[in-house]
Amino acid sequence: MNDARQRRPSRAAAQARAERSRNIFLVEVPLTAPEAFMRPRHKAILVSFLLAVLLPAAAAAAYLWRAASDQYVSTLGFSVRTETAAPAASLVSSLIGVSSNGARDADILYKYLRSRDLVARIDAELDLRALYTKPPSDPVFRLRAGATIEDLTNYWSRMTQVSYDGNSGLIEMDIRSFDPGDSYRIARAVLALSTEKINDLSDIAREDTVRFARHDMEAAAGQLREARRRLTGFRVENRMVDPDADIQGQMGLLNALRTTLAEEMIANNLIRTSTTRENDPRLEQSERRIAIIRDRIEQERAHLGAGAGEEGPGYSRIVSDYESLVVDREFAEQRYLAARANYDTALAEAGRQSRYLAVYDEPALAEAATRPRRPIILGLTLLLLSGLWGLGLLIFYSIKDRR
Repeated sequence: MNDARQRRPSRAAAQARAERSRNIFLVEVPLTAPEAFMRPRHKAILVSFLLAVLLPAAAAAAYLWRAASDQYVSTLGFSVRTETAAPAASLVSSLIGVSSNGARDADILYKYLRSRDLVARIDAELDLRALYTKPPSDPVFRLRAGATIEDLTNYWSRMTQVSYDGNSGLIEMDIRSFDPGDSYRIARAVLALSTEKINDLSDIAREDTVRFARHDMEAAAGQLREARRRLTGFRVENRMVDPDADIQGQMGLLNALRTTLAEEMIANNLIRTSTTRENDPRLEQSERRIAIIRDRIEQERAHLGAGAGEEGPGYSRIVSDYESLVVDREFAEQRYLAARANYDTALAEAGRQSRYLAVYDEPALAEAATRPRRPIILGLTLLLLSGLWGLGLLIFYSIKDRR
């Protein structure tokens, strides 16, 4: 009985402890949210958005639609055409391997359209400073008064847009000004100066081609004269015009001497077999003739190069030197003929225009203003101001949280 009584209070105590542990995780949630209200910092944020974004955007819109002057665009499109004739086949060109891998004319013209020289020449012709300072009430988009040539060149890059397709060689240019007639006249001036630049490039190329061809021909002619002079000196020194013909004559003489020697030896044998005297004068004369003929044959063989010559070089060396000189002369003649053909081709190319502008979009007088693009400019202005305002707000809150 006592044990049962002791166990009962322990069960009640355990249940009480379990109930208390469950109540620990219970959180009382209010049935209604606290009332929201605008704090001073929120009002400051709205005021900053109004001052930093809305008011500048409104001022920009007012300027764009009330003060900014209309701009008229004249479009010009062209490409550079080049006609080249096939060069004359020549041994020199194949040996030298001359190639023209310079910049293309369209690349040069693309750079020229944005150059200071073009701007200065158009300014001298049309007075660009006066055209770009026409609207007095538009200080943002017009050229400032008293601008230098550097300022005018920078402003030219703003008022002209040049696009270039390197694969097809097409160049398109949008020219803006505050008057449609001014845009048209500027576009015509650009076209005229571009044509002049291409003609200058063509003239320079033609002059270079003719000059190089003339220099090559003169060098080939000098080489041919030197080869002929050496060949003439060789003939004078050796006192023979054609060593081949001289050798044929010498070989004929040698063959005749050999035939005579054979006949004399046969006669000597006949004398030996027919005479019984030891000191027969006929036998002595025959042996003397045989010795003389043999000496003459040895001299002719030495002179032809078969043996060591006593006087001057042998015919073998003479023929070798002569053939070398003849090969040099023939090579010089071939080079001269090829250089002369290239020079004639260069002169024929210089007589016609090989580079010219092919205009596919002629300048026209604009009927309506398409610049400035007011909605796009206003949208970009709002985007920029909003971004700057948001960045400043983030910086403000990061500093506030660190405090």
